[in-house]
Amino acid sequence: MKRKISTLVILVFWGVALSQNKQILYGFSEIPQSLLLNPGGKIKNKGYFGIPLLSHVHFDAGITGTTLYNIFADNNTDFNTKLRHAVYGMNSNDLISFNQQLEIFSAGFAFGKRYEKNEYLSFGLYEELDIINYFPKDYAVLALEGNRNNINRVFDASDINTSAEVISVFHVGYNKKVNDRFTYGVRGKIYSSIINVNSTKNKGRFVTVRGNDNIYDHIFDLDLELRTSGIASFINDENSEFSNDIKALRKRVLFGGNLGLGFDVGFTYHMTDQWTFDASLLDIGFISHTKDIENYAVQGKYTFEGINPIFTESGSGQTADEYWSEIEEDFEDLFTVDTTTTKFTTWRPVKLNASLNYAFGKKLEEDCNCVQNDEGYLNAVGLQLFGINRPKLPQLALTAYYYRRLFKGLRIKGTYTIDSYSFNNVGLGISAHIGRVNFYFMADNFLDYKNIYNADGVSLQLGFNYIFNKNED
Repeated sequence: MKRKISTLVILVFWGVALSQNKQILYGFSEIPQSLLLNPGGKIKNKGYFGIPLLSHVHFDAGITGTTLYNIFADNNTDFNTKLRHAVYGMNSNDLISFNQQLEIFSAGFAFGKRYEKNEYLSFGLYEELDIINYFPKDYAVLALEGNRNNINRVFDASDINTSAEVISVFHVGYNKKVNDRFTYGVRGKIYSSIINVNSTKNKGRFVTVRGNDNIYDHIFDLDLELRTSGIASFINDENSEFSNDIKALRKRVLFGGNLGLGFDVGFTYHMTDQWTFDASLLDIGFISHTKDIENYAVQGKYTFEGINPIFTESGSGQTADEYWSEIEEDFEDLFTVDTTTTKFTTWRPVKLNASLNYAFGKKLEEDCNCVQNDEGYLNAVGLQLFGINRPKLPQLALTAYYYRRLFKGLRIKGTYTIDSYSFNNVGLGISAHIGRVNFYFMADNFLDYKNIYNADGVSLQLGFNYIFNKNED
C-alpha cells in the first residue's frame, strides 16, 4: 500500500508541466510586451507605460506522458492497472516544469531625430518562477514494485534531475529602425536570484543482489548533489518572524539577492513589402550564487545487508526497541551527507524564437474600389519556431498562426502549435485599444477545456497598458 501511495505522489506531482513558449504574444506588435520576446521587433507606439502589477501576468502549464484523468477516470478500469500503465507509459526524458511571470512595472518611449524618432528605449522589472523536474522513471518503478521483484536490476541515479528558482529581472532594451527593411534590438538584464534549488548532475546506481550473510545485499554507488541558495537562512533560523522574511524577500527582488547578468538580441527584416523574417535569442546569461548557500552531497559506494531475520536471544539483555533502533542507525550511518557552502553558478535557459510572416489584404474605401494608403495590411499568416535549452534535451515547438486587424482598435491572432505536450494546441489572442488604454488576453489549448483534467496544457496571459499612439495610428 505504501508503495502505491509513493508512486501516486510522484504522478500527481507530475500532473502539471509547463513550457515558456509565448507563441501568441510573439510578433503581436500592438502589445508593448512583445518586445520582451524580440527586442528587435516592430514598434507601433511612440511611448507607453504598463499598469503596475497588471501589465503582464503569465501562467503556462502542460503535461507529457500521462494526465490525471488517465489515472482517476471512472472508466471501469482497475486503479492499479491504470497506475501501472501510467508509470510504464512514461520515460526519464518526460518533463515536468512550471513557469509564471509577473511584470512589476514597465515603460518605453521613442526618441531620435525630431521627425523620424526611429530609436526606442524600454525598461522594466518582472518576477519569474521556474520549476523543472524530469520524471524519475526508475524510482517510480521501484516505488510501485519494490526491489524484491527487481533483483539484479540497476536503478539509474541520473533519473533524479530537478531545479527550481524564483528570480527578479531588471531590464533595459534598445531598438533601432535602420530603414524600412531592417530593425534590430538588444536588451540588457540584471538578475537577482531570490531562491534557487537544483540537482541536475547526479550519477550512480542502486541494485539489489543475493547476499552472503543475509538474504539480500543493497548496493549503492552514488554521486548525488543538491545545491541551494536563498533558503538556508529561512530554514535554519527558528526565531525568524514572518514579517522579517517578507522584508528579506522584498530586498532580494530589488537587487539584494544573488546577482547575475544577461542579454537578449533580435531583429526584423522585411524581405519585401509583404514577406517578413524575424528572430531573437533570449536570456544569454548567468547568475553567480555567493550568498546564503547550503549544498548537500552524497558520494561513494555503500552496501546495506538488510535486516537480520533472527532476533537477538532473550538472555542478551537487548530489548526489541533497541534492536530496531540499531537497524535504523545502521541505515542512517550508511550514508554520509556532506554539507558545504561552496559558491556556484547557474546558466539561464537560452530561448530561440524565429518566424516567417506573409501579410496580405488591403482595406478598400467604401465609396470606391480603391485602397486606403495609411492602414497597411489587414491579415498575416506565418510559421514560428520556438526552442528552449533544458538540462537534458532542448524543448521545441512549431506554430502556425493567422493575424487579423478587425478594425482600428481590435486585433486577433489564432495559433496552432505542435510541441512536446500536444499535437492539437489551438490558441487565440485579442488586443483591444479603448482610447489610449490597451488590454490583451491570450489563451491556448481550447480543445482541452471541455475536460481540464485530461488537458495536455494550458497557457494564460493578460495585461493592461497606457499607450501613446503614433500620429499615423
